[in-house]
Amino acid sequence: MHISARRMPMAETALAKRVAAADPVLAVDALHVAYGPIKALRGCSLAVAAGETVAVVGANGAGKTTMLRAISNLLPHQSGAIRFRGASSAGTAPHELARGGLLHIPEGRGTIGRLTVAENLRVAYDIRPSTTPFDAAVERVFQRFPRIRERYEQRAGSLSGGEQQMLALARAVVNPPRLLLVDEPSLGLSPAMVTEAFRVLRQFQEDGMTILLVEQNVRRALAFAHRGYVLRQGEIVMEGAGGDLLSEPDMLRHYLGST
Repeated sequence: MHISARRMPMAETALAKRVAAADPVLAVDALHVAYGPIKALRGCSLAVAAGETVAVVGANGAGKTTMLRAISNLLPHQSGAIRFRGASSAGTAPHELARGGLLHIPEGRGTIGRLTVAENLRVAYDIRPSTTPFDAAVERVFQRFPRIRERYEQRAGSLSGGEQQMLALARAVVNPPRLLLVDEPSLGLSPAMVTEAFRVLRQFQEDGMTILLVEQNVRRALAFAHRGYVLRQGEIVMEGAGGDLLSEPDMLRHYLGST
């Protein structure tokens, strides 16, 4: 396993060698993001290859959500570079990134409460071209999410928290993205619904979907991901295979502030 020392230049890391040797779906290089005088991300670099699941883990306030929002261009970054599907995303509006295949499921689900489940799925389907007719795409959703069929004409805002999370994940089936960003899928869910959410994500993974996951549940996230990055106070302090990070002595205590 490669473990990146703090402030180690990207060119000296195994990550840089992977980025140079491959053409990842997503490459983030030395990203800096600030909220006024507060530096939320400080020189973060990561890569996600096609068909790979990568987790970014860290304590609350480490900068995980900021990372995803910057990748989606929902937040500006002060310096660094983001490349999606081989091209710089600088100056690209979030909806154009979505049209190009970047689907962001934000913290708090991101469903449109005033619309029905059917209308929410239609919005996700229409955001970019698809060769699959809408009715066939919805049938694919029903196969994965039987409850969605039962709630199809119901307003999304009236669903339970778990059902809203399933609807949010269903958007990734109705028109599969090139890259799925998932922010805290376990947030606010019962243990049973957390298990269900990760079961669905596992299906996506087995289908070959490219996933970048942000999650506070470190053990579950790293057990699920092929690789992981540990984010601490805006800096990536470790990276490696998910299982290797889980077995790294004192990783949780030293880097995540847990025991």
